[in-house]
Amino acid sequence: MPRRYVSDLADQESVDSIFRANNKQLRPNRNGDLYMSVELSDRTGGLSALLWNADEKIYRKFENGDFVRVAGTTQLYQGSLQMIATRISKANESEVDTADFYPLDNADVDQLIVKLREHFRSLTNPHLANLAECFVMDEEFMRKLRLAPAGIKNHHAYHGGLLEHVINMMDVAKRISPCYPMLDIDQLLLGCFLHDLGKLEELEYERGFAYTDEGQMLGHVMIGVRMLEEKLAQSEELSGEPFPGELAMRLKHLIISHHGDYEFGSPKLPMTLEAVALTYLDNLDAKLHSFEKLIKDDPNVDSTWTLYQANIGRKIYKGGKDA
Repeated sequence: MPRRYVSDLADQESVDSIFRANNKQLRPNRNGDLYMSVELSDRTGGLSALLWNADEKIYRKFENGDFVRVAGTTQLYQGSLQMIATRISKANESEVDTADFYPLDNADVDQLIVKLREHFRSLTNPHLANLAECFVMDEEFMRKLRLAPAGIKNHHAYHGGLLEHVINMMDVAKRISPCYPMLDIDQLLLGCFLHDLGKLEELEYERGFAYTDEGQMLGHVMIGVRMLEEKLAQSEELSGEPFPGELAMRLKHLIISHHGDYEFGSPKLPMTLEAVALTYLDNLDAKLHSFEKLIKDDPNVDSTWTLYQANIGRKIYKGGKDA
């Protein structure tokens, strides 16, 4: 029987399948009885599952990041699909096809790395080109970049998602640069690359997805500035000359202002043309990816509209059959 992915599931559907488990928690209900909550995912998305009448023994049968076999029934709850599980157990390795769990395979990631190198080769500023090369030469950094998600639950929340997000932004930056000749395209390309690199240390993603202690305490913006400073020092050693102070300041500003507004956690508002452009490129790619996922994952399959999405305050029009 063909596998039904998360994006295929509908309300009140019986499920007996393998998922990747993450963020499991053992909690008491109002009566003090224990239940387990866990996030289940495959390459198409994720959903929450609840197992009533759980205990410590059941909770310890698998770890975050493990593949688990889950039996249960789906239901709609507050506009989202969830599962009421009757059984959760660690899956046998022979049952798991890893291709079911990674939206990007190795070939996809390899192609993204090729595109990253192409963008770096287009840099005309020798200081920025030298800085970019310092990142590419760092094998451990590149290994992490191939794996890291852009987030845990929001946009590009899968292995390789951060790299895909970065390349999307760099591609768009290149396309709009002829329309806005006042922009320094080299700085903007580096900003696209640098803005979220702190997530390589903010997040744990070797198995399941979670925040590291450093990520919880510092956040990816501060971590990203530190990572940039380390590579600036390496760049100076490699070139044998100081990195221009104002250019270094502009790059740091791109990182700390890319969230755009104080209310979104930005330490500073964008104050350069490139920082303004970076904020909108980041928001564009993140929002379109998130909205597309809401449409794909919507359980309201017979309607031209998604269910009401409380986090964005609206439904999304999916289009009619003749669109």
